Amino acid sequence: MLAAPTAAFAGEEYLTQTHANILWTLVAAILVMFMQAGFACVEAGFTRAKSAGNILMKNFLDFAAGSIIFFLFGFGLMFGIDAAGFIGTSGFSLAGVGLTSPDAQWTLTFWFFQSVFAATAATIVSGGIAERTKFSSYFFVTMIVTGIIYPISGHWAWGSLWLGDSGAGWLEGLGFMDFAGSTVVHSVGGWVALAGAIVVGPRIGKYTADGKAKAIPGHNIPLASLGVFILWFGWFGFNPGSTTTADGSIGLIAVVTSLSGCAGLLGAMITSWIKYGKPDISMTCNGALAGLVGITAGCATVSPAGSIIIGLIAGVLVVLSIELIDKILRIDDPVGAVSVHGVCGAWGTLACGLFTVPELHDGVGGLFYGGGFSILTTQIIGVATVFVWAFGAGLITFLLAKAFIGIRVTKEEEMKGLDISEHGMESYSGFQVFSNE
Repeated sequence: MLAAPTAAFAGEEYLTQTHANILWTLVAAILVMFMQAGFACVEAGFTRAKSAGNILMKNFLDFAAGSIIFFLFGFGLMFGIDAAGFIGTSGFSLAGVGLTSPDAQWTLTFWFFQSVFAATAATIVSGGIAERTKFSSYFFVTMIVTGIIYPISGHWAWGSLWLGDSGAGWLEGLGFMDFAGSTVVHSVGGWVALAGAIVVGPRIGKYTADGKAKAIPGHNIPLASLGVFILWFGWFGFNPGSTTTADGSIGLIAVVTSLSGCAGLLGAMITSWIKYGKPDISMTCNGALAGLVGITAGCATVSPAGSIIIGLIAGVLVVLSIELIDKILRIDDPVGAVSVHGVCGAWGTLACGLFTVPELHDGVGGLFYGGGFSILTTQIIGVATVFVWAFGAGLITFLLAKAFIGIRVTKEEEMKGLDISEHGMESYSGFQVFSNE
C-alpha cells in the first residue's frame, strides 16, 4: 500500500503519483488477465481436438471462480495482518477497505492486480492434467489453489506488499527475492500440476506396455503459437506491472523480460535441433515461455546481458526437463506445464542469487557480482520450501478430489473426448472422429 503523504510529497503531487500508480497497475492487470486467453490457446493447441472445449472451460473457470474465491479468502490469507510470518489474518472480502478515498482506490486496484496473478497460478495446473480429468474435480482444485495453496506460500514471500511490515511473511524476513513470481506464481502452479499429473495418471495410449512414451501430437500448433505470443504480450504487464508504481524502472524490466524470452526461444530451438535433427516447433514455443518464466523473479535486479543468459539456460533446461518427465519419470504432462513453470520458475528464482546486480539491489549482488552465497542460500531455502508446500498441498488436494469426487473420467469418456463426455458438445462441430488411440 502507498505510504501516507509527507510534507515533502503531499497534496496535488501525491494525488498525481497515486493516480498514475493506479492507472499503470490497472493497465498491467488487464494485460495479465489477457494471458488467460494465451493459456487457453496454448493448452488447447497442444492437446487433441476432442477436448479443446474442456480446456477453454477450465480457463474460464480459473478466472471466474478463482477471482471470487481470492476475493473471499485468498487475498486476506496472502496480504492480511501477519500471524507469526505464516499467514494473513485480515482483509477477507476487502472488509473495511471503503470505496472512495485514495488509499481505498489503490487497494481495490491492488486487489485486481493480485487476483489475475492468482488466476494464473490456477490455470497452469490445467495443462498438466489435460484430456482425462473430471471437470467437477478440477473445479474443486481451482478453489483450493486460489483460496489456500497459492495465498499461503504467497504470504511468506509477498505478505508485506499491502500493509507493509505488519503483513510481512517469514521468507521476506530472510531476504527472499522473487520480484514478479517465478516461484510465488509459476512454480506453485507447476508443482501442483505435477502432483495432479501423478494422481490422475497418464492418458490412454501415452505409454506402451513396456513403459515407452508415445507422442500424442497437439491438434493445432498455429493456435498454440498464437497463445505463446499472447502470453509474451501479457508478460509486459506481469513483470513491469509488478512495480505497481509508474516510474522509470518499468523500462529496464520490459527490456530484460523481452530479451530473456528471446533467449529462451533460441535456447530451446537449438537444443531441439541438436537432439532431434530438426528445430521442433512445440519445444521452441515452450522455450519462449521458459525464458519468460525464468526472468520473472529477477526482472528488476538483473542486467540485460544477465537476462539473456538466464533465458538461454531456461530454454535448454525446458527441453531436457520435458524429456525427463515424459520419458524417464513417465509422468504425462501434455503441455509441459511442470517443466515450463515449475522447473524454470525454480531456475529463475535461483538465478537471482547468481545474477543480481548490486546497484539494483541496495549494493548487494549475486554470486557472479561478488556478493558471495548470501542471496543464493536464501533463494535455495525459498525454492525448496515452496516446492514442499505446493507439491505436498497439491497432492493432498488431488487425493481428496479422487476420494470424494472422482478425479478421472471413464475410459469410454476419455476416448470420446471431454468435450462430449463432460460438456455435451463438440468444439469443431461435425469433425469429431472416434478412434481407439
